[in-house]
Amino acid sequence: MSSHRYLNCSRIVGGACLLLSLHCWGMQDPNYALDWRQLLEAPDPVQLTTLASRYENGQGFRHDYARARQLYCAAARLGHLPAQRRLAWLYAHGVGAPQDVDLAAAWLKVAAAKGDLQARKFLAFLGQSGPGRQPRCTYLSRFDEYARAIIPPALGRSEIDWSRDTGLAKGVSRPTPLQIASWVTQLAPRYGLEPELILSVIQAESNFNPRAKSHKNAQGLMQLIPDTATRFGVKDITHPIQNLHGGMAYMRWLLAYFQGDVQLALAGYNAGEGAVEEYRGIPPYSETRNYVRKVIRSYGKSTHPPVEQVVAPSRILSASLGDRSPR
Repeated sequence: MSSHRYLNCSRIVGGACLLLSLHCWGMQDPNYALDWRQLLEAPDPVQLTTLASRYENGQGFRHDYARARQLYCAAARLGHLPAQRRLAWLYAHGVGAPQDVDLAAAWLKVAAAKGDLQARKFLAFLGQSGPGRQPRCTYLSRFDEYARAIIPPALGRSEIDWSRDTGLAKGVSRPTPLQIASWVTQLAPRYGLEPELILSVIQAESNFNPRAKSHKNAQGLMQLIPDTATRFGVKDITHPIQNLHGGMAYMRWLLAYFQGDVQLALAGYNAGEGAVEEYRGIPPYSETRNYVRKVIRSYGKSTHPPVEQVVAPSRILSASLGDRSPR
């Protein structure tokens, strides 16, 4: 560990050292990812839980529930009761991730088996008494960084410099469809995606216009709305390369969520995965059905090769699905 980032605690009493160390972490620049990773390599459950709480509550760091869950889980796996209870609370209330009462109960049962009274009371409140699930950590959930776009640091600036970041000739203000196709061919494999699918989506979404903007404020080549852009780590939605990264990250997530079912993934891209789950298939919206039909016709497939499992599969896949045809 480098001396300028970490304190020598040999001369400081335990608790005071921990608080001072965390204070220093909170004061450093935003590039602090190395700190929590190094802490996970040599874990101390008390430190992990304390740092998780700071991420959860935005104390010294930006709010980051995904990171908080990861740290709580590392401590919970080491048998730390407060971390097990807090992890259960987050899952039970759906904080920063979809609600999962069964998973909350699984962690509470671990704590309750050790005689923890609070865990027993919480478990009784949830009403989960059966065998239930095995305790695990859902790092790979829709809000975790594992599913975010892989945007190079050079593309993180707020101003647009397309000629520098995208290889365009100086003075060219708008990329051609051929240039965009070249970017897609290079970038899609990074997300495990077939370029043909992404090109079909771009054709339907923006007709290869990086400045396209809909009445719903969807923007760019892949028509990202601001919330989706933020969700997948896009800082500048108007930058064509960042827009592609964000759209591909979302499409990878949808294909993982719907296990390669292109029709459901496209319906989710157009109407949101929540609508797909609500209707247990393609929602009965004419816009969405026309969109799915158009992209499928261009792509020529209804299934996509497996992608990285950045999210647990949708629960509707294990149930009987409703109408999945894009009539």
